[in-house]
Amino acid sequence: MRGRRIVPLLLCLLGGGAAPVGREALAASGDGPLRAAAVRADSAVEVDGRLDEAAWERAGVIPDLTQHAPRPGEPTPYRTEVRLLVDRENLYIGIHCYDPEPAKISLHSMQRDIEDPFGDDFVTVVFDTFGNKRTGYWFEVHATGSMSDGLIPGPGLYTSDWDGIWEASTTIDGTGWTVEMRLPSRTLHFNAALSEWGFNVLRYIARDRTVLHWSGVTIDSDVLDLSSAGLLSGVSGLDQGHGLTVTPYVLGRFERSAAGPTERTTGRGGLDLSYSLTPGLTGVLTANTDFAETEVDTRQINLTRFDLFFPEKRPFFLDGSNLFEFGLGLGQEFLPFYSRRVGLVEHQLEFEAVPIDWGAKILGHAGRLGIAALDLQTGETTVTPRVNLSAGRATYDVTDTFYVGAIATHGDPGGLRSNSLGGVDAGWHSSRIMQDKKLSIGGWAARSSGDRRPGRRDGWGFKVDLPNDLWEAYVRFMQFGDVLDPALGFLPRPGTRWYDFWNAIKPRPKRDGAFAWIRQAFFETGYKQVDDLEGRTESRRLFTAPFNIETESGHHFEVNWVPTYEFVDPAGPPFEIAPGVVVTPGGYHFTRYRVEAQSAQTRTWRIGSTIWFGDFYGGRLTQTEAFVNWDVLRGHLHQKLDLENDFGHLPEGDFVQRLFQLQNIFAFSPRLLLFGYFQYDTETRDMGMNARLRFTFRPGNDLFVVWNRNWTHPAGEGRFDLGPESDQVAVKVRFAWTG
Repeated sequence: MRGRRIVPLLLCLLGGGAAPVGREALAASGDGPLRAAAVRADSAVEVDGRLDEAAWERAGVIPDLTQHAPRPGEPTPYRTEVRLLVDRENLYIGIHCYDPEPAKISLHSMQRDIEDPFGDDFVTVVFDTFGNKRTGYWFEVHATGSMSDGLIPGPGLYTSDWDGIWEASTTIDGTGWTVEMRLPSRTLHFNAALSEWGFNVLRYIARDRTVLHWSGVTIDSDVLDLSSAGLLSGVSGLDQGHGLTVTPYVLGRFERSAAGPTERTTGRGGLDLSYSLTPGLTGVLTANTDFAETEVDTRQINLTRFDLFFPEKRPFFLDGSNLFEFGLGLGQEFLPFYSRRVGLVEHQLEFEAVPIDWGAKILGHAGRLGIAALDLQTGETTVTPRVNLSAGRATYDVTDTFYVGAIATHGDPGGLRSNSLGGVDAGWHSSRIMQDKKLSIGGWAARSSGDRRPGRRDGWGFKVDLPNDLWEAYVRFMQFGDVLDPALGFLPRPGTRWYDFWNAIKPRPKRDGAFAWIRQAFFETGYKQVDDLEGRTESRRLFTAPFNIETESGHHFEVNWVPTYEFVDPAGPPFEIAPGVVVTPGGYHFTRYRVEAQSAQTRTWRIGSTIWFGDFYGGRLTQTEAFVNWDVLRGHLHQKLDLENDFGHLPEGDFVQRLFQLQNIFAFSPRLLLFGYFQYDTETRDMGMNARLRFTFRPGNDLFVVWNRNWTHPAGEGRFDLGPESDQVAVKVRFAWTG
C-alpha cells in the first residue's frame, strides 16, 4: 500500500461533463443535479469483469459520459455505459468502456495505488456518502485490473492513504474493456438515513488523454469537488453491520549483520481492531504495531542548509492522515503533526526505529464535525525512554464552503523535554465564482510551549488561491517564531517570515490553428522571499517559465530562468554542502537555468531528463537528472531507472554527488506482485536492496515476504567493490475479519 499519490495533473484533468438523459434509471430535473438509480439485484453477481449475469440486464443504467477534456462537451468515439446494482451488503458497478481501437488500450501497470496513473486507461467513481458535498471516497480501476482507492478530504483534494476492502476485475475484448466492481457496504462509512449519495464517474483514455465524466460541465470542474456530483438513489437499506474489523498478524524475522558476531531469529504477533462508534466515526486500537512490509524511503541528495522532507509510508499512520491536515497550502514548510516523528528517533546522524507498544485513534465525522485523535505509547530503547505521544485535530463545517478547525499535539519523541503545540485555522472554498471558477482563502495560527529558551513561540499565515485551468494564481504569507517548536511536527526554517506569489497563464490552443499540436502552454512566474524576524533577507528566488508546453501526444518540454539570492549567516551552523566542502558565510547572488524534457506516459519506453546549470554560491553547479521507464507484457513488468549527478565547483572545493535508483515490479496478477528496489549514493557509499512479495489471497488478507540487504563501499577504495553489511528477511501474514 502506498501513501499519498502526488499527481498534480490529476487536479487539472479530473472534472465533469454533462451527460445525456437515458433510461428510467437516469433523469435530470431542470437545472438540478443529474440522477441515477442503483437497482436491487435479484440474483448472484460474480466479479469477473464480464457483466454476463442476468442481474446486469435489469441494472440501472447511465448510457454515456461526456467529454470534459480537452474539448468540453464535444462528442467522442468512446461510448461508456455504466450499470448500477445493489443488494443488502454490496454496491455493484459495471462499466463497459467501448473503444473503436481496442488494440490501442493503454496497459502499463498492475500495481496497487499507482502513484502516476496516466499511462493507463482507467475509470474512477466517487461517492459522497454523507451528503455534505465536501468529503467522500474515490475508487479507481485500470484496464490492467490494477486498483486504487482513497478519501476526498475536501473540494479538489484527495489522498490514497485509505485502503478499503473491495474487489474489481476487468476484461478486454473486441468492443473495448469492461470493469466490474463490488463495494461491500461495511467498507464504507455512510449516513444510513440518506436515500441518495453524491456520485460521479470518470473515464480516462490514455493514448489521446481524453477525459469523460458523467456530472459537471466545464474545464474548471473537478470530479473531486463533490459539489459538482450527481445523485445516486437506491442505496437506502444497505447493511452497515456492527462496524467491527479485526486484523491480526503473525511475523517471523531473520537478521544478520556483518558487524555483529551472531544471527538472530525472532517472531511476534499483533492486532489492529477498528470499530464504528457511529456511522461516520471509527475507533482504532493497535498492539505490537509492526511495519515490516513498508517500502523503504527514496533517497535524496541535499544541497541546502535545511532538513529534507520524507513522506510517511507506514499504513497505520497513513490511515486517516488527511484528517490531520492543517491550514491552506502550508505544504512542507510547516506541519504541526508529522507522523514520522513517531517510531523513529535521530541518533548519531542516523534514524533508529522505536517500537510502538500500543496505540489508539479516533477518525471520521459526526455531522459537520471532523475528528482525528491519536495516542501512542512507544517502547524503551538504548537512546530513548518510554514515551507517550498524542495529537488531535477537529474541524467544523460552518457551511458547505466554510470551515474552522483546531489542532493540538503533546510529547517529545526523544523523551528529552516537555513540549506541546496548539493551533487554529479557517478556510473558505467556492467553485462557483463567475459561474464555475474556483477560489480558496485560508488562514492559520499556532503556538508551542515547553522547555525552550525565551523567544517568539507563535506562527501565523494566510493564503489566497485561484486554482483554475486558464489562470492559476496564489499569494501566501507565513511567519514562524524563532522558538516555535513542533516536536511532533516538521518546521525546517523557524525564525523566518515568508512572502510567496505564483501566477500562471495556461492557454489551450485552438484545434485548427498553427499550434494545434500543443495541448496546453504554461506561462509561469513565481516569487518567494524568506526574511528573518528582523527583516534581513535569507533567501530570494524568482522562478520563470518562458517556455513550458505539453503536446497533444503527452510530451513535455520546459525551460526556466531562476535568479536567486542566498545568505549564509556567519552566526549559524556551518553550511557543509558536501563532505569537506563548507560554504563561506555571506550573501550570494546567482542565476540558475533549467531545461527539462519528458516523453509521453503511454510509451513502452518513457524517458525524461532535467538539467540545472549556472552559478552557485560563488562557483558553478551542474545537476543532471534522468529516468527511463520500461513497461511491457501488458502491465505485468515495470522497470524504472533514475540517475542523478551533481558536479559542484566552489571556491571552497569541488564535489561530485551521485544517486542511482532502480525499481522493478513484476505482477503475476493484480493480487500477486514482486517488488525490487535498489539504491546507491556516493555520500553514504551504501547500496540498499528492498525486495517485497505481496500476495492478496482475499481482499484485506495479505502475505508479505520482505528481504532488505545493504552493501557498503569502504571509504578510501577507488574501485567499485561492495561488501555485504546486513540482511533482514521477514515473513508476515495479515488477516481481516469484518462483522
